[in-house]
Amino acid sequence: MEWAWLIPVFSFASALLIVVFGRSLPSKGAFLSILAIALGFAGFWVVLISWMGADTTTSGCFTSENTHLLTCDYERTWFNAGAVGDVGSVSINWGILIDPLTIAVLGLVTFVALMVQIYSLAYMKGDTRFGWYFAIHSLFAAAMLTLVLADNFLLLYVAWELVGICSYLLIGFWHERSSAREAAKKAFIVTRIGDVGLLVGILLIWREVGTFSMLDAFEAVRTGAMSEGVTTVAALLLFLGAMGKSAQMPFHVWLPDAMEGPTPVSALIHAATMVIAGVYLVARAFPLFEAYDADALMVVSVVGLVTAFVAATIALVATDLKRILAYSTISHLGLMMLSLGAFGVTAAVFHMMAHGFSKALLFLGAGSVLHSTEFQETGEMGGLRKVMPITAILFSIGALSLGGIPILAGFWSKDEILIAVNEHHNVAFIVLTLFTAMLSALYMGRAMFLVFFGPLKEQNEHAHESPLPMTLPMLLLGILALGFGLISFNWPGNYGGFGTFIYFLHPHEFHFEIWLGAVSIVLAVASFIAAYLFYVKRSISLDTVRSNFAGILNVVENKYYFDEVYQWTIDRVVLVLSRLIAFFDRAIVNDIIVNGPADVTRKFGIALRLHVTGHVYSYILAMAIGSVGLALFVWWRVA
Repeated sequence: MEWAWLIPVFSFASALLIVVFGRSLPSKGAFLSILAIALGFAGFWVVLISWMGADTTTSGCFTSENTHLLTCDYERTWFNAGAVGDVGSVSINWGILIDPLTIAVLGLVTFVALMVQIYSLAYMKGDTRFGWYFAIHSLFAAAMLTLVLADNFLLLYVAWELVGICSYLLIGFWHERSSAREAAKKAFIVTRIGDVGLLVGILLIWREVGTFSMLDAFEAVRTGAMSEGVTTVAALLLFLGAMGKSAQMPFHVWLPDAMEGPTPVSALIHAATMVIAGVYLVARAFPLFEAYDADALMVVSVVGLVTAFVAATIALVATDLKRILAYSTISHLGLMMLSLGAFGVTAAVFHMMAHGFSKALLFLGAGSVLHSTEFQETGEMGGLRKVMPITAILFSIGALSLGGIPILAGFWSKDEILIAVNEHHNVAFIVLTLFTAMLSALYMGRAMFLVFFGPLKEQNEHAHESPLPMTLPMLLLGILALGFGLISFNWPGNYGGFGTFIYFLHPHEFHFEIWLGAVSIVLAVASFIAAYLFYVKRSISLDTVRSNFAGILNVVENKYYFDEVYQWTIDRVVLVLSRLIAFFDRAIVNDIIVNGPADVTRKFGIALRLHVTGHVYSYILAMAIGSVGLALFVWWRVA
């Protein structure tokens, strides 16, 4: 486990080699990127096996007082500020933290990134910046893996910002298009707002604890060394950063526009890198959130539930296939946050993984459709199962999984979320969560039926199945979307289910709430049937629904006017204030305060030098006038 730091180093090294030598390497260095992440995936298995064989006698390992999990911490001195031992000197360490949460996310990131990069070989073939694409992919994966392994907030923040830079480069990869440039800037700016909160929260923790170490901060909270007020404020500031990265309202607006990047990039961002960073941060810093009266967790729950519901309604009316999946991601990230706010750490991480495999499959399936038909609007698709049967089957598996159909992975993870919400929140929360889950099944059914079922449209008759490098990763992801939920069960032997691997304070074996599971199954199945009747059989008129709910649909179709409100705020408030501040800076600060004394001195000097003519008669005249004036003054005083 001490060598786990090599997992991101492989990808860092490949990114550097591709940038420097990519033009002279075969396939512009793409094989280096794939080899690096493959080595990282192998490293994940080494770490997992090593951790399973470790105990408290293993070097660097102990049972955490904050989580009650076996935790291994390996750190080294990064740098010292001031002479060691002097008052005010600071020693900054960097290190890696290995526990079940780290291991689970390492597995998710390395596997999905590997599948996406193999898929990209065919999808990005012929692109003029093929090598650059794989270089940034490697850097993206390396940054996320560093974030996951970090044992202190400072290293996490460095990796956090590097993830943001990579997303900016990949979203704007086709920067020749103005829409891609604008989307990249939007993602970068919106997430930076949350990042300011994260940085302030980290600095607040450092001020209170005197170190950036996560374990020390958690211990300070446990022992009461960090006060309740400071802990709550620090947790909320960290959550502000998580809201930006995980696209929680009102910072969700950047993620749908991020679809301007290549589709494999969307799969990576939505399933295993940038957007799960916020969920991971809240899960990692959970001892801060649940401390004292856990006020911060109620904020997390409310934001998560509102985000999940609002995004689900938008996904239900969106027409762009990738944007439907984007709003689906926002909604499911909200469910993960809701679960964390309901003390459901196990459920949130379980759903993060099940969603990651399913959503990567869905985006790669969407990429397969776009690659074959060159269409992105669902209205231009239909009946593609007749010409793309493999993609249709695999996409349907992902859709059914996220829709909560048994026995797919998404059903079991969603059920765990429902149990957590039902146990720790009031009835309003569980009712809205069930309704959101029903909407999730409805928009997933809508996307699946609109694209792959019904009559094949004439413009799509040329469509064909994708090549093997694109189909194979989809197949492997499909297997996990289908069967990953089985790890939640208690199997014979030492394995007691996912809840005995990842938990907070107390392990819990698999538990199925019959009435809750039955309700969720009925809602999910009914939603898919309704989607079939709406979009395939056309036995229910959409025009009737539109006429009855025209006002509500108008608001939802315009995405609740978030973008318009933000644009109005920028145009009418930010830019107006900016102009006033610019005027004050130019007219007052610059012209009067800074340049004013200099201008007065210059003008006074110009006036003062007028008597210096260089003519003797002028000086004699001045002396005569002065003498007469002086004589008159003396005479006046004497008289």
